[in-house]
Amino acid sequence: MTKMRMGAPMPSERRKGLPLWAAGALCALHGVACTPQGDPGIGPGGFQDDFERSELGAHWNNTGGPYRIEAGKLKVAGARNKPLWLRRSLPHDVSIEIDAQSDSPDGDIKLEIFGDGVSKAETVSYTATSYVVIFGGWHNAMNVLARLNEHGDDRVVGPTYKVVPGRTYHMKIERRGATIKAWADGQELGSMTDPEPLAGVGHDHFGLNNWMVPLTFDNLRIRPL
Repeated sequence: MTKMRMGAPMPSERRKGLPLWAAGALCALHGVACTPQGDPGIGPGGFQDDFERSELGAHWNNTGGPYRIEAGKLKVAGARNKPLWLRRSLPHDVSIEIDAQSDSPDGDIKLEIFGDGVSKAETVSYTATSYVVIFGGWHNAMNVLARLNEHGDDRVVGPTYKVVPGRTYHMKIERRGATIKAWADGQELGSMTDPEPLAGVGHDHFGLNNWMVPLTFDNLRIRPL
């Protein structure tokens, strides 16, 4: 388990615990995106999506990627770090499970948790508002759990476990207190303990992300812990 090295807080981090009007003012002041408030929270019964429909629907905020539903599964390729955000705010302690598949030898399955629900890449460079889980990143060479910056020195590089093209993996992310962990088919991808956990306004949404490879997602399950 790795202790994070903390730098100066970003504007989105300083919004934690503020009233909604004050959080919105800070967003405008610092030029950062905030999710439209009013997204319902995930209650004790949790949330699930099996994608058994033809359109993404009102539960999802597509920031510009080619996300689509085919045959009851969510598919994407070439989103270039424009996430698909769930329009539900997460509890602090939560378990998220989803089936994921890459059809590329490059792997590169990517999830975001505790982001702002609206952020996307505006240039080639992209710094997230979330923790980022990357399974088989960098041409299937690394598994990474990162806080905000997937290229940062404080990211956690997990055990070597490569993505097999065409195989469906059951992925799971959990946060309990200050500790967040991620797995694929029960194999740990990364674990960190963050002394200043991302939480509250601007850090309370889950998203699917993608750079270029063809990915398929299904059977999303979210439950409070």
